[in-house]
Amino acid sequence: MTKLTTNDSGEFVRSGNRFDDRITAGGASGWPVEPGRYRLVVSLACPWASRAVLVRRLLGLEGAISMGIADPIQDERSWRFTLDPDGRDPVLGIHYLAEAYAAADPSYDGGVSVPAIVDVPSGRLVTNDYPQLTLDLSTEWREHHRPGAPDLYPLEWRDEIDELNELIFMDVNNGVYKAGFASSQEAYERAHDALFARLDWLSERLATRRYLVGDHLTEADVRLFTTLVRFDPVYHGHFKCNRHKLAELPVLWAYARDLYQTPGFAGTVNFDHIKRHYYQVLDQLNPSRIVPAGPDLSGWQEPHHREVLGGTPFGEDGTPPPDVSDLG
Repeated sequence: MTKLTTNDSGEFVRSGNRFDDRITAGGASGWPVEPGRYRLVVSLACPWASRAVLVRRLLGLEGAISMGIADPIQDERSWRFTLDPDGRDPVLGIHYLAEAYAAADPSYDGGVSVPAIVDVPSGRLVTNDYPQLTLDLSTEWREHHRPGAPDLYPLEWRDEIDELNELIFMDVNNGVYKAGFASSQEAYERAHDALFARLDWLSERLATRRYLVGDHLTEADVRLFTTLVRFDPVYHGHFKCNRHKLAELPVLWAYARDLYQTPGFAGTVNFDHIKRHYYQVLDQLNPSRIVPAGPDLSGWQEPHHREVLGGTPFGEDGTPPPDVSDLG
């Protein structure tokens, strides 16, 4: 559960990631890449976790890394496995993700977040470092990618991707939270204005290019998409990010639809989980816990016409991911 921590100016302050071990191909980290050993725990409501769900799908890592899905509604112990029989994750055998955190550090008393990768044999949390996690799926797990998988973090584009990722995180991914969780008018307006200034900047960039970097999908597109897909259902109203809806920003709306209609994307999006989580868990913002009926989601399937800008989603020699279903 996101903690609503603000500073003296009323600005939302995001907590750091306490567990940042890495799983590496050579195993120098102490956690070697090993198909079947690890379990990715996610919530389909969470944008940070949805990055990992999407990257895993695009790269075809379903057979190498199993996945557990937490209930979008948390209780006082945070993420729970009440979607599974007997309320237990069928692989880890635990009721709450917090149990894996405790196995890693019995003294830990901080927040429990997703995505999280758990070592199945020991039941210990390995990492909740969501920015690094998806990069490692692209690089350290390369030997286990499906044939035709896109290179989401090409070596020659990494500096540009890293720079964009930082800007998008600061003003958009985390920017919507800074607006929604601000505890002063001034802090809210700063976050709101920075968010829409960055969205305008992104619209200008994407007006003449299909993807954020290069000529195919990269990590930068994944990170922007998981915020955009939640914008109208949640952030516009619930977080007061309401200068415009996404559907009122022509370039970004077409870009988001292009990604949504790309094989692998739509199947990782669960609007029901998204809306119920935000509106029923963050009761500081919505004490009634009423979930809005809208918006109309049918527009996500409307033609986007962005193929005229060139580029191919998976690269010149890439192929779409298979139509697999392990999202419950």
